[in-house]
Amino acid sequence: MKGRRPPLDSRTIWINNSASGLYRFHDDHPFHPIRLELTENLLRACGALDNKQMSPPFSQEEAEQVIRDIHRPDYIDAVTALSSENPDMAAIKLAAQYGLQADGDTPYFHGMHEASIAVAAGSLAAAEAVMSGRADHALHLAGGLHHAFPDRASGFCVYNDAAAAISYIRHHYKARVLYIDTDVHHGDGVQWFFYTDPEVFTLSIHETGKFLFPGTGFHHERGDSSGYGACLNLSMEPYTEDESWLDCFRQAVEHAARSFRPDIIVSQHGCDAHAFDPLAHIHCSMEIYREMPRIIHDLADRYTQGKWVALGGGGYDHWRVVPRAWSLLWLEMSGHPLLNKIDSTENGGPLPQQWPNMNTNRKPDFPLPSTWLDDVGSWTSMPRRAEITAKNKTMLELALQHIG
Repeated sequence: MKGRRPPLDSRTIWINNSASGLYRFHDDHPFHPIRLELTENLLRACGALDNKQMSPPFSQEEAEQVIRDIHRPDYIDAVTALSSENPDMAAIKLAAQYGLQADGDTPYFHGMHEASIAVAAGSLAAAEAVMSGRADHALHLAGGLHHAFPDRASGFCVYNDAAAAISYIRHHYKARVLYIDTDVHHGDGVQWFFYTDPEVFTLSIHETGKFLFPGTGFHHERGDSSGYGACLNLSMEPYTEDESWLDCFRQAVEHAARSFRPDIIVSQHGCDAHAFDPLAHIHCSMEIYREMPRIIHDLADRYTQGKWVALGGGGYDHWRVVPRAWSLLWLEMSGHPLLNKIDSTENGGPLPQQWPNMNTNRKPDFPLPSTWLDDVGSWTSMPRRAEITAKNKTMLELALQHIG
């Protein structure tokens, strides 16, 4: 498996996610692959991505073996049975037991097993590229399906590619992994996969489970058995804004990295904590999606000799938020000079005028953003800002009590 893929010129690689476009529930489902197309289209429009930076995923066979190592056999059998064009009644009767009911958040669909394996194949390729030394950084935006459990689907996630990549790193390289999850929904699946493992530190920043799916991720969830202390949750108050979000994030990841001393960082970059996102209640702007990748990049440089694997995740404002947020992540990972202009220009400067230039009948009828960052000065001021900030500060103090 190792050493078969040719070296690339760039030290940052983009894992080709075209096969992952098959991971598609139905046309009206919020987890839609158009997010990937729009992001790649934006990066190509500004000259920040070319084919020389692309690397293939693992084969389906390689990825399936890892998935079978971490998911329960009966669950994989159920997913496989429900993936046929016309599942039989016996499989349909068991679907709800495995989190795959037709009218639920994670409905089964034709080709589901193969599409979910394809997602894992990309994340595994990213992990191998970085751990083998073929690249310093690797990005797989189709990955980040962090809600899947060993025995069931959850929250749009069938197989847990993030857990698969971490397990692969642990098995083949015995490396200590710091997992950082920035999705607005708690990274519950990854947390529970490694809750008793002292060699995997899981850190998640998210809207508090008091109000948002999956209802977990509180500061008292700290790991168990020998893994106690290798789990950190930042449960942010609804309507949190940029300054409070970033202050908590900076302090938490610094404490975690200094205490844990990881060999590699694996990060999940759901971008649904933006004020425009329809599925959450956080009121942040594009600023956090510029700053969080910068913070993680700095951690990787100081603690892991640059080793950094990044995955996608949630994000349900497909046009105004996801393409900009994920593009900013790639620009940071690859050290693109466009960042200098974004950082020094009001609202980040203009997006390419020709974007989007792809054929789709899904284009919305509302205006698209014209700049990389948001003009937050034009936003309505949020009430209770001081109270929200104080609650987040108290939560952070409690969460950090068990971190050295």
